[in-house]
Amino acid sequence: MEPVDVAFAVLGVGALLAGILPRMLERRPLSMPIAFLGLGMLIFLLPTGLPVPDPLAHPAVATHLTEVGVIVALMGAGLKIDRPFSWRRWSSTWRLLAIAMPLCIAAVALLGWWWAGLVPATALLLGAALAPTDPVLAADVQVGEPTDVEDSEDEVRFALTSEAGLNDGLAFPFVYAAIAIASTSLAPRDWLTGWLTVDLLWKVTAGVAGGLLVGWLLGKLFFRAPSELRLARHAEGFLALAATFLAYGLVEVIGGYGFLAVFMAARAIRSAERTHEFHAVLHDFAEQVERLLTVLLLLLFGGAVVGGLLAPLTWQAALVGLALVFVVRPLAGWLSLRGAPGRPAEHWVIASFGIRGVGSFYYLAYASTKADFPQADLVWATAGLVVIVSVVVHGVAATPVMQVLDRAGERTPSPVRPEPALP
Repeated sequence: MEPVDVAFAVLGVGALLAGILPRMLERRPLSMPIAFLGLGMLIFLLPTGLPVPDPLAHPAVATHLTEVGVIVALMGAGLKIDRPFSWRRWSSTWRLLAIAMPLCIAAVALLGWWWAGLVPATALLLGAALAPTDPVLAADVQVGEPTDVEDSEDEVRFALTSEAGLNDGLAFPFVYAAIAIASTSLAPRDWLTGWLTVDLLWKVTAGVAGGLLVGWLLGKLFFRAPSELRLARHAEGFLALAATFLAYGLVEVIGGYGFLAVFMAARAIRSAERTHEFHAVLHDFAEQVERLLTVLLLLLFGGAVVGGLLAPLTWQAALVGLALVFVVRPLAGWLSLRGAPGRPAEHWVIASFGIRGVGSFYYLAYASTKADFPQADLVWATAGLVVIVSVVVHGVAATPVMQVLDRAGERTPSPVRPEPALP
């Protein structure tokens, strides 16, 4: 029995189940990520001859696999949000990004250093990697497919989707700070200026501006070009991948954050012709590719877990991870949403459903290729535990919690004011 043949069979079963399970699990307290995480653990426990996926041994492979999974999910997230950009309409998002995320990074880094015994650079990396919520594993609490109604989304689904779309890129400066601390013996004053000007200001600006520009140009090509070149007429869903890779690749070439670029490009494409049915075509294709990538990544994650990913875990590090899921994120999210649109119950749901996932693995793998971090195996084990807990707890709770909110029938309206919407 050749391992490659087994791999083909496993991928075939996974792809088939990816088409079946969403309908079987609909409106049940169980999610597709839980099923595929368990399937991955089962497959790699059997004597199949498959090599154990070890992200610490193959950080470059882990980086690129998770990278593709995240950017495809970001394109899908950007396309399916109906609400146009504006400071007031997106106020919940800005609060979660500007307040909740830095609080989570600081709290986890502090607990990792003080309680789990990590060195400062590694503690900061743990905080930065676990800070962003995940656009890949959070489908059950996100908005649905694109519609023609700008304010069709309830505040909970909108806030969680938009936050996941932006915070994957905005966590990157903190990862770079951890890399700088780990790779240099210089005092902070010797690298802090470069971090502020390049890693924070330039890369964020280039990511946002570059993504908007690529999206604006693609929007013109899709909806405004002469009829023979107007790509929206042909309903080719694979163009979602073209937009994803163009935005990501071009912005990364100029030194910007590609994660931000992909989401901003999706928003610019959506604003070019907001009610066109081509958006649904693009979104559906991106969602299908995302689902297949999610299956692959979860199967590999399950294999890494049974292969010993969690073996270095200490009880102190485990408590840090559990504190993030059950204490730090809910409190930071709730504090950040004080005065934001929505009812208190909605604020608590938004704060509690900060799902961690593939993005955290990407940051850990990427950082591992740039610097040597002491106790890296412990950080991976902690992140693995957090993702397992998040997948299981949030996966079980998402459907009943969202059903309760939907039955309440009290959608919080979009806080519309007579202000111009951004692209």
